[in-house]
Amino acid sequence: MTEGTARCALCSLHGSDYSLTCAAKLKVPKLVDFQVAQPPVVPQDAKECTVKVLQRDFAFSFGMSEVVQLNPPTDCGAPGSWAAITLNFTVTSNGTQFDRLGIFTFQNTEIWRTSTPEPTRGDGIVWTYVKDVTQYIPLFAEPGTFILQLDNLIQPGLDGIYSTILHATYYASSSSATPAKKADLILPLSTFANDTGNDASVPPSFSLNITFPRNTVQVYAEVFASGNGQEEFWYNNVPNEFFSQISPDITNGDGPFREIRLLIDGKVAGVVFPYAVIFTGGYTPPLWRPITSYGALELPTYFLDVTPFVPILADGNPHNFTIDVISAETNHTINQNWFVSGNLQVVTDSSPKPTTGKITRYEVESFPKTTTAGMVRGLGDFDFTVTATRELRIEADVISGSGRINHVVFRQALSYSNFQNYKENATFQTIQQNTTGTVVSIHSGSVAVSDIFSYPIDIEFEFLGPDQMNWTTFIDHSYDRDLLPNPLRLASSIHNRQTADGFFQLATGGNFGNGTNNNTFSYIDSAGNTYSRRVDAAFNNITLNEESGSLAHNGLLPSAVDSFSDSETLQDQFAGASLPNGIRKGT
Repeated sequence: MTEGTARCALCSLHGSDYSLTCAAKLKVPKLVDFQVAQPPVVPQDAKECTVKVLQRDFAFSFGMSEVVQLNPPTDCGAPGSWAAITLNFTVTSNGTQFDRLGIFTFQNTEIWRTSTPEPTRGDGIVWTYVKDVTQYIPLFAEPGTFILQLDNLIQPGLDGIYSTILHATYYASSSSATPAKKADLILPLSTFANDTGNDASVPPSFSLNITFPRNTVQVYAEVFASGNGQEEFWYNNVPNEFFSQISPDITNGDGPFREIRLLIDGKVAGVVFPYAVIFTGGYTPPLWRPITSYGALELPTYFLDVTPFVPILADGNPHNFTIDVISAETNHTINQNWFVSGNLQVVTDSSPKPTTGKITRYEVESFPKTTTAGMVRGLGDFDFTVTATRELRIEADVISGSGRINHVVFRQALSYSNFQNYKENATFQTIQQNTTGTVVSIHSGSVAVSDIFSYPIDIEFEFLGPDQMNWTTFIDHSYDRDLLPNPLRLASSIHNRQTADGFFQLATGGNFGNGTNNNTFSYIDSAGNTYSRRVDAAFNNITLNEESGSLAHNGLLPSAVDSFSDSETLQDQFAGASLPNGIRKGT
């Protein structure tokens, strides 16, 4: 890390985009990248304890994760009594490099999945993201191993090094800032590796055995899942029955539908219809400068209530948990690969007596209902539609050792559709996909988990010549989600719409392009916190930035963010682009 970056890290530890302010003070003309998101909800007048977790330059780092020991601070109250915890991650890079996935693991539990913006040669880039990790207080209350896996590659044409620094800030509780609600125990769904990220690659499916406390009364699952390689653009894949109509250098087979399943002892306990995250090298890299695609710096996670299985899980024996990813193909196969992990937030009873009860209703099919239909007009000239629906209902009576009977009803109703049209020998393609769903769990008449979501995405992509050396892209996607992850956290409503369009050219003298990006974002939660932002960018520059709401001036975001570059976007040199065939073009 350069001296300027180190000094920048000292300017402030509390800004999702604070590095811009530092850059201005230091007169460092770096492009400031950012993802539009709400600042974390933290107490404003609480005592803070900030510690540096790690600092690392990730050059050639495949198989060489950063592994450190992290201890809870002693100056902000008893460990585990905090009101909140945040992680502040700042990165600079100068050169050409592809986007890279970052996995943060603590106590063998994945707590944050991120990715890197693509840098360019010259002034370079800088970004900061502040992640709320309050829900993982039981992990941070104990000393443990903290791992950042960021696999980067240095070779001719790829010389960008990611210089990183990570701080953790603990907010002390007080009479005005009560301790955060927390689980009694967090159990990882992970590989338990001690030297790298704890995510698993599927296929094949990932399984492990877990033994629960006998007095467990509630269990809430959080699932991490993202496509990689031939599955990075899973929503752009073509059903196998139409794959012969297209060149394999355009996209992949196995269709565009994906479902992540969580199984307990071989029975489906809950499923996920995922959000399509586009990384910053996706389709046309200039689209995502300086504003990344939504979810690129904090990939969404998914929440399920497995409390109906507690009467079985609390028997003192190990139980098998499996995560897999399936398609709408007849054999349900997918390409390589997805990275998956998760955790289980466990609530125990005040009595040490074993929990009893039984599952009273189990209406779950092994696989969703799917359809595939289309029309072939000629080679490279066809369209198709894939649909999927999933409904499940699981009920149970959970009887705690203290005698309380909890009747649990967990329901999911999910819907998916994907229409794709290919023309002109598949050099022009459009995608219209929508994913909607309602996930709800009721505990004795009270809502414990609720997730109502809609993830529409429209894409137009066109190669401008037969050599596939240049192309244009238009993307319109939204993330609309009303979420209560579990009873220990705030309910929130997020609505984000992002449109982006641009051009990209591969050239021996350096790849280049241009792009525009427009975002409208709003957040509100059950505590009354609000945040809204409208921000637009064109040719590397912020052209509009409007912020409002109670969180807009809480010290975790400046009142406004500008971004700048000394050069026109067309002069910037990019490493290349990731395209739906799973190949990174341009190196």
